[in-house]
Amino acid sequence: MKKNMKNVWRNSLLFFLACIFISANLTAQNAATINVSGTVKDNLGPITGATVAIEGTTVGTITDIDGKFSLQVPAESILSVSFMGYYSQKITASGKEITVILEEDSKLLEEIVVIGYGSVKKEDVTGSVTSIKIDEQNKGQVTTAQDLLAGKIAGVSVVSSGGRPGDGAQIRIRGGSSLNATNDPLVIVDGVIMSNDLPGASNFLSMVNPNDIESFTVLKDASATAIYGSRASNGVIMITTKKGVSGKPRISYNATFSLSTKRNSVDVMDGNEYREFIANKYAYSANKNEVLGKLGAHNTDWQKEIFQTAFGTDHNISLYGTTKDIPYRASIGYTNEEGILMTSKLERVTGNLSLTPSFFDNHLKLNINGKGMYSKTRFAEASAIGAALSFDPTQPVYDENSVTGGYFSYMNGGEIESLAPRNPVATLKMRDNTADVRNFVGNIQADYKLHFFPDLNVNMNLGLDVAETRGTDYKNPFNPDGYRLDDTRSGSRKRFENFRNNQLFEIYTQYVKEVESIKSKFDVMAGYSWQRYKKTNDEYTHYVSKVDFSDLERTDDTNHYRYKEYYLISQFGRFNYTYNNKYLLTVTLRNDGSSRFDSDNRWGLFPATAFAWRINEEAFMKDFTALSDLKLRLGWGKTGQQDLGDDYMYPAKASYVLGGDYGYYPMGVNPDGSINWVKQMKPKAYNPNLKWETTTTWNAGIDYGFLNNRINGAFDFYFRKTKDLLNKESDLIAGVGFAEQLPRNIGSLENKGVEFSINAVAIQSKDLEWSLGFNIAYNNSKITQLNEVETEGFTGLGVGTTGGDGAEKLQRYAVGRAPRTFYVFEQVYDSKGNPLEGVYVDRDKDGVITEADKYFYKKPAADVLIGFNTKIIYRNWDLGFNARASLGNYVYDAISANRAELANNSIYKNEVLTNRPNSAFDTNFENKQLLSDYYVQNASFLKIDNITLGYSFENIFKTGMKARAYFSVQNPIVITSYDGLDPEVVDGIDYDIYPRPLSFLIGFNLNF
Repeated sequence: MKKNMKNVWRNSLLFFLACIFISANLTAQNAATINVSGTVKDNLGPITGATVAIEGTTVGTITDIDGKFSLQVPAESILSVSFMGYYSQKITASGKEITVILEEDSKLLEEIVVIGYGSVKKEDVTGSVTSIKIDEQNKGQVTTAQDLLAGKIAGVSVVSSGGRPGDGAQIRIRGGSSLNATNDPLVIVDGVIMSNDLPGASNFLSMVNPNDIESFTVLKDASATAIYGSRASNGVIMITTKKGVSGKPRISYNATFSLSTKRNSVDVMDGNEYREFIANKYAYSANKNEVLGKLGAHNTDWQKEIFQTAFGTDHNISLYGTTKDIPYRASIGYTNEEGILMTSKLERVTGNLSLTPSFFDNHLKLNINGKGMYSKTRFAEASAIGAALSFDPTQPVYDENSVTGGYFSYMNGGEIESLAPRNPVATLKMRDNTADVRNFVGNIQADYKLHFFPDLNVNMNLGLDVAETRGTDYKNPFNPDGYRLDDTRSGSRKRFENFRNNQLFEIYTQYVKEVESIKSKFDVMAGYSWQRYKKTNDEYTHYVSKVDFSDLERTDDTNHYRYKEYYLISQFGRFNYTYNNKYLLTVTLRNDGSSRFDSDNRWGLFPATAFAWRINEEAFMKDFTALSDLKLRLGWGKTGQQDLGDDYMYPAKASYVLGGDYGYYPMGVNPDGSINWVKQMKPKAYNPNLKWETTTTWNAGIDYGFLNNRINGAFDFYFRKTKDLLNKESDLIAGVGFAEQLPRNIGSLENKGVEFSINAVAIQSKDLEWSLGFNIAYNNSKITQLNEVETEGFTGLGVGTTGGDGAEKLQRYAVGRAPRTFYVFEQVYDSKGNPLEGVYVDRDKDGVITEADKYFYKKPAADVLIGFNTKIIYRNWDLGFNARASLGNYVYDAISANRAELANNSIYKNEVLTNRPNSAFDTNFENKQLLSDYYVQNASFLKIDNITLGYSFENIFKTGMKARAYFSVQNPIVITSYDGLDPEVVDGIDYDIYPRPLSFLIGFNLNF
């Protein structure tokens, strides 16, 4: 039965592929043809699915299950015989039976995968490791590195923070393993461990030009990540940039030009609709005339006023080759991108230099990398988005009699009405929040294979990550947000400076020996790592004069200078053993010491082991000729976490405060009548017993490949448990400390899931190639402990807020629940399915709706993530797209919830009228119902991230120059039932987010 199924599968595939050639064969046949038949083999036997075609045409066929083919062709034709993973061959057609033996392309079969402290053949990987190379033809609009990852790797979630130029993203590998500690993966660029903090930039990865990236390698399970010990609990992302190649100098130039616009808008009443609504709403109110008198005569679309069609351009030029036997690559890039929210903008210059020389007959290899970035970012005030939804659409944008810079504002006796919404256009244009960032990341890595002992090599890596930020947040003194009639100090100018200096020193030795007599290979590595993290920041604010716009006195007289520094010291080792090229064993051990913990808890030991069995190498698998790879992987390991935010939480420290709310004044009153405040010093809460948070992971996986890996992928199961959670908000018994809450190691968290991926080249011929990739991942997270003893009625720790006035905690960290599960009231509906205002299910049956009637309902994290990509190349044309789907993620629509009240005293309040979204008429709530589960919506989605069509030009003007022109659409299709602007929201609360734009891009590449 297995044999029959195998034949059915193969024959179905062959039939599908053969259909591609039928029409071409019919048109190519003529009277002067001969029949050519034969067999295509490799050194192991027949090759199924090899392409045999007339050179320069699409006329051809494919080999059957026994490697045989038969084809009618013109006499003396040149035939091209090809198959993925093999070198192509050309033969002359004759009437004789022919046999073609293809040679393996070792570069494809022995693909090298970068792992922690070294690299291995892909077939020798024992942990859950995924490596992808950048597809230059199918990537769409890419501003920062994480844009290249979205949807590409099973179990890796990339959710951008919004649509700001160069915006950051929340990256999660197999969900989060921590609560209060960071859940960000460890990112390593060319051997340098990156800090995930870059003040003044929207994204710390913005310093890596996406055009310089060669590949990503993601280490998922502990058997792969434990070699990095600390901070590797959430996985590791290794970025490898492009290097020089042998040969003469070559130049590559890439340029793109884009236009971006908002995809959709929140549906609110326009001016005419609003006037009609107000007239009806207040028709029988006592203050009817007063309210109607507040209406204007305009019809202003405030969302249209604050959003714009944004232009962007990106240029990159690189020079690479070899000079004096030194491979090199140098590049420079320039990005200028406007945001769709008015005034937001990113301007960035990047530079990259890579040298990879070898000396002493390749015994000494150097890898020298330097990356620099300068960026200038103007941040737009996101609150203007919310103001645009609420602002009266009957009022104008400008008012020549206004004291607030000529912009219309609500006034009260010459002062700005304090509780009125602010003119969103004025908010944006009269504030300039700008940051300049300079960042350099570089390293020198030397690998020396000992002359007298060539089986042993020593590798040393010196790395540096330096960043400086200088910024100014200037608020015009006539800005409605701060204007004061009788005070010349209306404006403000905040200056901030940050400096980061991270240093890295690593050294390791590696011994590799293959002993053929016992069919064994040994690979032993041991090393030492030293990391120093240092950061300083200073910020201060001056008032700005309305008279001459000059700086006045400081807004306070405290010194905001901060200095932070901590160290990580580690010893690590790894042992790899391979027997008979079938059985592989890996054991790793890392001992980490962090200065963030007391000396008694400073060190954490993180072991891991993995076993792999290359089943396809067994004798009983030799008959399965279509199977090219089948490997079973089993792994177990521990990793650590020590990043809770504050650098030192264990020593006793004091805090200093100043002012009427906190200080006291034993010195009495000053001669001018002011209070002589003095600094108050008080002890801060601390915990000398803090220690490492530890995550243990079990992983079982299968790697598979068919038709010489023309079809390949992986299947993984994992279970991850974190204990000793670093918890910032652990409650204390009154009187035992200096605070009500104290950071402690309390709690545990579990993650379990399944991942599947498949990549295939469905069609491969001289003129046509079709490749595709698909991945799907399921993840379930659950908190299993929060406190030492769970008290009755404890509903967990509140996180996340509903936003707006009267904001309330909306989500919970609770035992037995996923992190950030929504904690809300269950809405009751009438017979027509309309929600009843303030009517909720009485879950405890006591006849009164109280806090006890709230329940846990849904979560923001998706149950299932899906990624899909495909590309078709026909001669010089290429067409590709990338898609993602998220299933089971829920979002709280805070935009609607905070603007749903239709009571007269809320529409007209403080002598100001405010608009409402049309969604308010779906509920007709008189007052806000912020904690109703009505606003927690299923936000599952399918997104087409980009569609790209390109055309390649070969040998332009017979100079050897190559070029490609392409057109791409970014974010063109979003399919979802969610009512808000975008279903993809970090942590599941949708409140005044910067919407992701719809972008149209044209670009071209030149290579010469």
